[in-house]
Amino acid sequence: MAGDEEPGENSPEARLAALGLTLPKVTAPLAAYVPAVRTGDYVYTAGQLPFVDGALPATGKVGAEVDTATASDLARICALNALAAVVSVTGGLSKVRRIVKVTGFVASAPDFTMQAQVVNGASELLIAVFGEAGRHARSAVGMAVLPLDTPVEVELIAEVQT
Repeated sequence: MAGDEEPGENSPEARLAALGLTLPKVTAPLAAYVPAVRTGDYVYTAGQLPFVDGALPATGKVGAEVDTATASDLARICALNALAAVVSVTGGLSKVRRIVKVTGFVASAPDFTMQAQVVNGASELLIAVFGEAGRHARSAVGMAVLPLDTPVEVELIAEVQT
């Protein structure tokens, strides 16, 4: 599993770098919560919005103002932000044994039904970074509206080394 190896050429950190990505700074909470909580062998992240340098790259409903491909890219950013939150309480991606569960929330136009395809952006990033340990259970849920009119929000649960 991903967490059983020291950071090296096949580590999650190396895989992330090979994708041309770096972990962003953890976004400050918008209300009375923390970005991630570690309890025992698990880390639970708060819902992560697709902030890039403190701003949302897009707003609106998926299937209306935002297309599916763009929303999938935004879900990928949410997952990257969630990984940053995990690292903030564990010290490194190599501490992750596996991604257990992902929940994706998609602000959807009334007739939009491709929430699973949107949340694939997050899932595919996690699999690329952690390999088989990145495969997870998942829910992809359509919502009427999300905070700050973001099109997508993602939270995850990770099993980590103690």
